[in-house]
Amino acid sequence: MFPEFRELITRLKGHDHHFTRLFDKHNDLDQAIKNMEANIQPATQVEIENLKKEKLLLKDQLYAILKKADAEKA
Repeated sequence: MFPEFRELITRLKGHDHHFTRLFDKHNDLDQAIKNMEANIQPATQVEIENLKKEKLLLKDQLYAILKKADAEKA
């Protein structure tokens, strides 16, 4: 996710607890969705779609934080 911000992500994960929490939640949702789609964990299609929407919202929030932090360092 966001390979162009790899260094910034590493820096923020070490210093920004809010960013780290969002990042970890995004990764947890990603894994849960993969498990559900692979039928490792039972779920309805509606549940999977809701988790995908939540994951997308987190990704948007993470991107906004990254763009702001990137602009501040410039």
